[in-house]
Amino acid sequence: MLTRRRFLGTVSASLLVAPLAAEGQQAKKLSRIGYLRSTPLTAPEMAPIWTAFLDALREGGWVEGQNMVFERRYAEGRVERFEELAGELIRLRVDVLVVASHPAALAARKATSAVPIVMAGVGDALRYGPVGSLARPGGTVTGVTLIMQDVTAKGLELLKELVSPRARVGFLWNAALPFSDVIWSEAQTAGEHLGLTLRPLDVRRPEHIESAFALAARERVDALFVRADPLTLVKRERIVRLAAQHKLATMYSAAEFVRVGGLMSYSVPLSASFRGAAMYVDKILKGAKPSELPVQQPTTFELVINMKTANAPGLTVPPPLLARADQVIE
Repeated sequence: MLTRRRFLGTVSASLLVAPLAAEGQQAKKLSRIGYLRSTPLTAPEMAPIWTAFLDALREGGWVEGQNMVFERRYAEGRVERFEELAGELIRLRVDVLVVASHPAALAARKATSAVPIVMAGVGDALRYGPVGSLARPGGTVTGVTLIMQDVTAKGLELLKELVSPRARVGFLWNAALPFSDVIWSEAQTAGEHLGLTLRPLDVRRPEHIESAFALAARERVDALFVRADPLTLVKRERIVRLAAQHKLATMYSAAEFVRVGGLMSYSVPLSASFRGAAMYVDKILKGAKPSELPVQQPTTFELVINMKTANAPGLTVPPPLLARADQVIE
C-alpha cells in the first residue's frame, strides 16, 4: 500500500527530476559549422550551389537551428582578409570549417592544426597545398578539389574555335594569388601548345579591372580568358559588362559568369562540389577523421553558353561548338 508519506516523496522526486531532464534537453549541443568564402551565395545565379550544400546536410540529418548552426565569414574579394577571418572562426570554436577557395584553404590551415577543414571545390589542393596526398590526406584537411590546369587548357582550346588560329588572347587573372607564377606559366604552356599568344591582364584590386580592359585594347587582343578567383567572382558583373563593351569573345572558368551574361564557360559544376563537401561535413560531425577521408576530384565538366550574348553583334558561335554545350542559357 502506498502511504501518504511515500506518495509525497515520490511526487517530490519526480518534480526534481523533470526540470533536470528538461534542462539536459535544452542544453543539447549544437554543432557549429564555420564557412569561409569570398562572398555569400545569395545571388540568384549562386543559389543552386548553396541549396545543394544544405540539401546534402539535411540528408545526413542536419538542420540549421535544430542541431547545427553556421558561423559565416566573407572576405568580399580581398584575399588578404582570409587569415583574419579564419582566425575569428577558430576562436568561435567551430567543429568543422568549410572553405570555398584555395586562398581560404591555405589561411584556414595556417589558423588551426586541430579543427577539421573541408574544401568545397578548392583548386589544385594537391599541387599547391594544403594536402600532400589525395588518397590519404593525413592531416586535418580533406574535401573536394578541382584541377584548374586542365580547366584552363580545355577552356583555351574551346575559345580557339571562336578566333583565328594564331589569336592573341588576354588572360585576366589575379596575380596576387598564391602560386601565381605557376598559374601563369601553365596558362602560357597551354596557349603555346594551341598556337595562341597569351597577354597577361593582372587584376589585383577592383580598381584594376577597367585598366586591364584598356590594356587589352592597346594590346589588340582577339579574345579573353577569365580565371575565376575570389576577386573576379565578386566583380563578375562588371567584368562581363566590359567584355561585352569591348566585343571580346570570352571564356570563363566558372559558370557563374555566364549566368550574369558572360559568353561561355568551361568548368566543374560547383553544386556537385559543394554537395560532396557537405557529405564530408556530415561524416566528420559523426566522428570520422578528415585524415581518413580521401580528397575527391570531380569527374564532370560542363560547357555553358549564353545564347543572348552569343547572338550579340560581332560575336559568332560556330554550330559545332554550340552542339557540344552541356547547357545553353536562352
